[in-house]
Amino acid sequence: MTPSKPSVLFVCVHNAGRSQMAAGYLRHLGGGRIEVRSAGSVPADQLNPVAIEAMLEEGIDIAAEQPKALTTDVVRDSDVVVTMGCGDTCPFYPGKRYEDWNLDDPAGRSLDAVRPIRDAIKARVEELIASLNV
Repeated sequence: MTPSKPSVLFVCVHNAGRSQMAAGYLRHLGGGRIEVRSAGSVPADQLNPVAIEAMLEEGIDIAAEQPKALTTDVVRDSDVVVTMGCGDTCPFYPGKRYEDWNLDDPAGRSLDAVRPIRDAIKARVEELIASLNV
């Protein structure tokens, strides 16, 4: 990782919906200028299939991603840590930028209910990219 390439970590409980959608958007919209990570405090066995379907509508395939466990190292190695409104206790390191995005959990919701969550994530990712000046 070069100092000019910031690293962003998205965290939610299961790392199966919100954080994966945000990571998918950041990879897609960031154009390789940002290192993208995601993790969960209690990772699920697989991604939420409705989140995958909602992202496919945007032309972004996150189906190959796997939920990953949140570790102290991944937080320490990230410049920006975005928690997804789930009350996670995340290790705190001075000098890191922390944001909490209060978003509904897509788990158990229909595609129609997930689309607005997806769209809100996209808008926040676009704001995040602009704020990173990359």
